[in-house]
Amino acid sequence: MKAAVFTVSTRAYKAKQESAAGTAVKRVVEQVGFDVKAGVLPEDRTVVEAVLRQLADTGSVQLILTVGSTGALKKNCAPDALTDAAERLLPGIPEAIRAYSIRYSKKIILDRSAAGIRNRTVMVNLPDSGKLAKEGIEFILPELVRAVEMLNV
Repeated sequence: MKAAVFTVSTRAYKAKQESAAGTAVKRVVEQVGFDVKAGVLPEDRTVVEAVLRQLADTGSVQLILTVGSTGALKKNCAPDALTDAAERLLPGIPEAIRAYSIRYSKKIILDRSAAGIRNRTVMVNLPDSGKLAKEGIEFILPELVRAVEMLNV
């Protein structure tokens, strides 16, 4: 199985560096057997949506995770881009992450993460906090693997 992990941050994009959260998420996903490529995208809704669509439409990955740009600021575009790209939403995934993460940080209540499916690709937004992103992906990963397997039988 193949996955892509993108840090969504204009600052990281300009510096050409992954976030600590992106690196942590990549490591966790690799540990369960995914072949993972990572990258950095600017906080630009059109760009993020285009990348999600392209990867899902070509079938080059079965799982796309974005890290960051999920908050309440106007520039935080990852949930909007994912919602635009998805054919079907999976609201239970971000709800579960928020419910799980509230014990670590109350700021998770401001998180707008989304999740969905396009073709046979599962897409999920994760927060930009290294701790919250890592623990969130660890919590939901067994179900994500199950969803990817179901979609790609």
